[in-house]
Amino acid sequence: MSLYLFLKWVHVLSSVVLVGTGFGTAFFFFYANRSGVVAAQAVVARLVVRADTWFTSPAVVIQPITGVWMAYLAGYPWTTPWLLVTVALYLFTGACWTPVVALQLRMADMAQVAHEKDEPLPKLYWQYVRRWELLGYPAFIAMLAVFYLMVAKPALWA
Repeated sequence: MSLYLFLKWVHVLSSVVLVGTGFGTAFFFFYANRSGVVAAQAVVARLVVRADTWFTSPAVVIQPITGVWMAYLAGYPWTTPWLLVTVALYLFTGACWTPVVALQLRMADMAQVAHEKDEPLPKLYWQYVRRWELLGYPAFIAMLAVFYLMVAKPALWA
């Protein structure tokens, strides 16, 4: 197997892990938060943080390394429109994801404390939930656009 094909395999696999884990954990966290069951929210929040640590974070690092390396090997200039837009969208997603991680850590702590004390979640938790969702939607849409650009490599402008 050539270096390029190996990098492509790692890149595609890590992109699936990145988006798949992100969507899957968001799905479960979204519905756990709507369940009104503090114990469920505590467990799911803790597992979301764990999934981000074990799966999403490594994929976030692997993606640009393999992507830049493949672009170099394929001879794409850095001014290639689809590549520029892909990088911009990836950076935008990262700008959304970074505060989401911080929010998830805080929400997991709050949910665990509320569960242990058998108390309702504080109002701040619900403010964090709203922020988490407001950041998550555009980040997910941006990643879908990145998938399209990686596959189609369209000529966006001349």
